[in-house]
Amino acid sequence: MAPFQQGNSTATLFILVGFPGMGAAQFWLAFPLAFLFLVAILGNGTIIYIIKVERSLHEPMYLFLCMLAAIDMLIYLSTMPKMMAIFWFKSTSIVFDACLVQMFCIHSLSGTESTILLAMAFDRYIAICYPLSHASILTTPRIAKIGLVAVIRGAALMAPLPIFIKRLPFCHSNVLSHSYCLHQDVMKLACADIKVNIIYGLIVIIFAIGLDSLLISLSYFFILKAAFSLTQEEARLKSFGTCGSHICVILIFYTPGLFSFYTQRWGHNIPTHDHILLANLYLLVPPCSTPSSMA
Repeated sequence: MAPFQQGNSTATLFILVGFPGMGAAQFWLAFPLAFLFLVAILGNGTIIYIIKVERSLHEPMYLFLCMLAAIDMLIYLSTMPKMMAIFWFKSTSIVFDACLVQMFCIHSLSGTESTILLAMAFDRYIAICYPLSHASILTTPRIAKIGLVAVIRGAALMAPLPIFIKRLPFCHSNVLSHSYCLHQDVMKLACADIKVNIIYGLIVIIFAIGLDSLLISLSYFFILKAAFSLTQEEARLKSFGTCGSHICVILIFYTPGLFSFYTQRWGHNIPTHDHILLANLYLLVPPCSTPSSMA
């Protein structure tokens, strides 16, 4: 593959390999993936519709859930069509700029989703620890502003990633190890110093996903402390019940994501197909699992 140069009119191609070693089995793998795609789109779309038409659900928890469902749908729409094209039609090539767009969408939407999960944890904290002030603190206009901040934060944090990639020359292999474009996957193909990419990637993980998970854990520490201080068992169980589904979504989102990140950088003894499986679980499972977890 020729080195990428700014102003070069020739598009540079990357090759997306899907699941290495599976061969013709990838054709059949596309069918359960298509099923997951339909479940995610229909499930999250139904959540958005129900919350929109049912005015009694216009409460902070459900409005944040509506945002989460919309983000999950966008993640699927930005990745699944190309993945199914790879498995069904062997359309493995993706042009350089399209790869950068997909990379930005995946990372920015993931960052936005992390912020929304943090906002949901804050909502549960206020509802349980300060129930009388809940309605006055989390008003509908304020929730809309939180959603806007989440989108801006996700886009601003991840915008430098494709910019840093675009400045790099590529003169080695053009074969990516996943079915979609990830920053850490693309940067490894560059034939130049990628320290800036590595450092900024770590900064994003620490000050976005890491900080969000820390604040979520802190909020649930105070939630559990407040719940255990309740004298009535029924009230205590109700408090746990309101948080249970949110905790499930948090674990589904953060566990494979953080594990995939750490294994990508330090798990050199882990087989490549395990890296790919973790990355796909991180991207594909949460959008499909969120409707059932929050039901």
